[in-house]
Amino acid sequence: MTLAPANPDHLTQRDLEQALWGAANALRGPVDPGDFKAYVFPVLFYKWISDVYDFRHDEAVDDLGDDWSQEQEDEEYQTFVIPDGAHWDETFEVTKNSGHALNNALVAIQEANPGKLAGVFGDVNWANQERLPQAALRALMQVFDKLTLDPAHVSGDMLGSAYEYLLREFAEASGKKAGEFFTPRHVVHLLVKILDPQPGDSVCDPACGSAGMLVETVEAVKLAGGNPRSLFLYGQEQNLTTAGIARMNLYLHGVEDFEIKRGDTFREPKLLDEAGRLRKFNVVIANPPFSLNNWPADTWAKDPHKRALGGIVPPAKNGDWAWIQHMISTMDDRDGRVGVVMPHGVLFRGGREAEMRQWAVDNDKLEAVIGLPNNLFYSTSIPVSLLIFRSEKTAERKDHVLFIDARARFKAGKNQNTLSEDDVEVIDAAYKQGSDIDGEGGLALSLVPREKIQEFGYDLNIGRYIQGETKAEADVDAALAALREAQEAMAAARTALDLRLREAGFDA
Repeated sequence: MTLAPANPDHLTQRDLEQALWGAANALRGPVDPGDFKAYVFPVLFYKWISDVYDFRHDEAVDDLGDDWSQEQEDEEYQTFVIPDGAHWDETFEVTKNSGHALNNALVAIQEANPGKLAGVFGDVNWANQERLPQAALRALMQVFDKLTLDPAHVSGDMLGSAYEYLLREFAEASGKKAGEFFTPRHVVHLLVKILDPQPGDSVCDPACGSAGMLVETVEAVKLAGGNPRSLFLYGQEQNLTTAGIARMNLYLHGVEDFEIKRGDTFREPKLLDEAGRLRKFNVVIANPPFSLNNWPADTWAKDPHKRALGGIVPPAKNGDWAWIQHMISTMDDRDGRVGVVMPHGVLFRGGREAEMRQWAVDNDKLEAVIGLPNNLFYSTSIPVSLLIFRSEKTAERKDHVLFIDARARFKAGKNQNTLSEDDVEVIDAAYKQGSDIDGEGGLALSLVPREKIQEFGYDLNIGRYIQGETKAEADVDAALAALREAQEAMAAARTALDLRLREAGFDA
C-alpha cells in the first residue's frame, strides 16, 4: 500500500521501494543478483544509522539546551554510537578508493557498539575493486545519499516494509539460493497465526535466516493490541551475511531488544541459560534447510543437551527430524508450542524417521499436520507441510492428531503460488476450531485418534486420514512426494558437482 506523505519531504512507500531497488540495480553487471543482499543491506543500514543519529542529536540539543553533553545524549537519546570519522557524510565525501573508506567506517561503528552491532555488516571486502568496482560502489552510495531515512522522513513501518520488499525481490533474484535466508511472507504469516504469540512470550527461531518469523511475531502481537516490546526474541543463524541481515531487519522494524547468535545450531547451540542448558521458549518456529546431509549424526547419540529424543538418531543423510528434535527440546514444558515447515517425506519415510514419528505420537507432542499447496517457496517446488507440536494439548485433542489438507487453498502465480489473506484466515480457523467453518473453505480435515495412527504404523501421510482417500491413493501421494524430493536432491547434487568441477578447472 502506498502511504500518503505527511509533507513534501516524506517519501511514499512506493517511492522508497523504487529508490531501494534502484540502489540494487546500480550493482547490476559486476555483481551477481544473488549477491545483491550482501552489498545493499549494509549500505542501507549504515545510512539509516547515520540519519537517525543526526535526528536524535538535534532532539537532544533542543531538549537539553545549555545542559547538553555528549555523554547524556549517548545515554538518553542514541541507540548506536557513531565515532568521529565514521559518519555517512564523512565517508561519502571520499570519492577515490571509496571502498577503503567504507570498510574503515563500518569496522569503527561495529567496534564502538560491540554488544549490538558486532559483525552486523557481514564480511564484504568493500575495498576489493575486482569484486565491486569503484564506479559501482559510488553509484550505490549515490542512491542512498539522496535519501533521508530518519523518523521525520520515513516511518519505522515504512522502512520495515521496504526492507521486506527488498528481501522478497532479492529472493526472486536468487532463485533456489533464496531458501537459506527467506521464507515467503504469507507462509510465515500463517505459521505465526497458528502459534498465536502472546505479550511476554519468548520466541525462538533456531534457523532464523533473515528473521522474518521473529518480525512477524512482533507484528502479530502489535496487531492484536498487545505490547510487542514485551516479547523476548531469539534466533540462531549459521551464515554470517544472513545473520547480519537478520539483525538489521529487526532493528529496521523498530525492535531493539533481541538476541541473534551466529553458529551451527546442531554442533554449537548458543541459546543457553546461565547453567549452560538449552534455553526453553514459549514459541519455537522455523523453516530450516530441508534434508541436510552434513549434520552431526555421528555425535548425536551423545549430544550433551540430550536432543536425541527417545534415544533416536535421525538418518545421517537427512537431518529433518534432527531439527524437529532440537525444537521440541527447546519448547517450554508448560505452554510451549512448535511450528516447523517440513517436506512431506518426514511424514512417511521409514527407519529412524518412523521411530521418531512414533515417539512424537505416543508422547502426545504432535498436535497437527497441515499439508500446504505446491510451489510456495523459492527454494523448492515440492509439497511441504506444517507440523505443530505442543508440550500440553487441550483436553479434546489429547491422544489425537489433527490432519488438514489445504492443498486447494492458493492463488496461482506465474512462477510461484501464494496464499491470500483469506487462505491464511481459513486455514488458521480450521486449525483452531478443528473444522472447515462454513464447509466451503476448500479444506479437508480430520481429528484422528492415536490408535488409528498406530494401525498405519505411524505413517502420517495426510491422505491416509482424510475422509474419502483410499489407502492406494495415499500410497500414490507418498510415492509422488518421495519422487519429487529425490529429483530435487539429484538436481542439487548435480549443481554441486558442476561447481566443484568448474572450481577444479574442468568444463562441466
